[in-house]
Amino acid sequence: MIKRTLQEIQLMSKGTGIKKEDKDILIEGVSTDTRTIKEGQLFVPLVGDKFNGHKFINQAIEGGARASLWSKNEPIPNLDFPFILVDDTLLALQQLAKEYRQQLKVKVIGITGSNGKTTTKDITASLLSTKYKTKKTMGNYNNFIGVPLTLLSLDEDTEMAVVEMGTEMFGELSTLTAIVKPDVAIITSIGEAHLEHLLNKENVAKAKLEILEGLDPEGLFIYFGDDPTLKKVLKDYPIKHKALSYGTEEHNHYRCRLNSMDQRGLSFTLEAPTHKDFILPILGEHNMYNATAAIAVARYFNIPLDLIQEGLYQVDKTGMRDELIYAKGFAILNDSYKSNPDSLQAALNTLYSMKGFNQKIAVIGDMLGLGKDEVRAHEKIGLTIDEKEVDYLLTIGPLAKHIGEAAKDRFGKDRIIHCEDKKELINKVKEVIQGNSLMLVKASRSLGLEEVVEALSREVSFSQEEMK
Repeated sequence: MIKRTLQEIQLMSKGTGIKKEDKDILIEGVSTDTRTIKEGQLFVPLVGDKFNGHKFINQAIEGGARASLWSKNEPIPNLDFPFILVDDTLLALQQLAKEYRQQLKVKVIGITGSNGKTTTKDITASLLSTKYKTKKTMGNYNNFIGVPLTLLSLDEDTEMAVVEMGTEMFGELSTLTAIVKPDVAIITSIGEAHLEHLLNKENVAKAKLEILEGLDPEGLFIYFGDDPTLKKVLKDYPIKHKALSYGTEEHNHYRCRLNSMDQRGLSFTLEAPTHKDFILPILGEHNMYNATAAIAVARYFNIPLDLIQEGLYQVDKTGMRDELIYAKGFAILNDSYKSNPDSLQAALNTLYSMKGFNQKIAVIGDMLGLGKDEVRAHEKIGLTIDEKEVDYLLTIGPLAKHIGEAAKDRFGKDRIIHCEDKKELINKVKEVIQGNSLMLVKASRSLGLEEVVEALSREVSFSQEEMK
């Protein structure tokens, strides 16, 4: 984590106001949350639509804060405590992170994309850690606050940092990439996400390509070469960096092919630039592509093939994404972190591919952020969902209801159940689930379907006899 004197912090954040007697106080780390702040950290009070962190300065001090950034627009408390005055605390946090990143010798891998960026981050970090001291974005800290906090959490001797960057509209990645200054930039995919702001997939691709604005001139651009939208947009995009593509199509620099897939994960062959078989203990064919992107990064940083396989075995995967949970006599494929048409279809394909279960259930909630075509996107899933692979389809949310309505002609009414809330959903699953079942749970984050996963894992059980 960052360790600097207050005088250095003030200079790096472009603030003012530190007293002469406080300039040598050492800051160790940064926090924006008084609930988790630690001894010696710098407190950064952020301001949102419904909160103002400046109101919690006493809690920050009680938690061990050693100093605080402070907006010039806020009254300064009558406290014997060091304050660095700034115009905007969020912008000062970003400026501090930008300066700190430039002071480190670390190589930074920046990752964005509509789907797959978190898993690609996890796999890339695992491969790099076989040779280098590596740090990655924790959880989903990929926004204007999370990215600076990730950079400020890096130790001085960190050699590799894998930083996830999200975007919902034009300009956001421009800001983030200027802070991160990646040495490698990855775009994993272009999907139907955040269309309420970006309107179409071509604009999504253009927004993702903003990551190249901050990429080191000598850096590497890696992208999913099978993506039709990305290929279309790149035809008219002047790429000034060295670029490598990955995927299954012949033109890709890194070309992969799936060999087999089951509950333990998947086996695939890297056919180019070298021929090598790999095992990835993560569910879902789509994760072969994420792994291939990570392998391209690893090879760029001279990690040998045997260490790459070791890294694939040791991936520490972020939760609620393709997470197979073995409950009491049944299994849950928990993919409840987010949802859009591409990621939902990938999750359904994973559900279809898994064999040896007596019953398969799909629990699907709303896909949010799809703009004016949101109803059509849900209906399309309903029209294409495989009734031979899914025994029961349960939906929750006004948009997901359209999935069931579009699927009812093939499924029949008895196999499609729409629920108004999570309590009803839990009870309906209990009514239909059998022993040795596999249940997919998938929805946008705000629906909170992890609560359904937790409740069913806790409340439902089957005996050995019931599982036959």
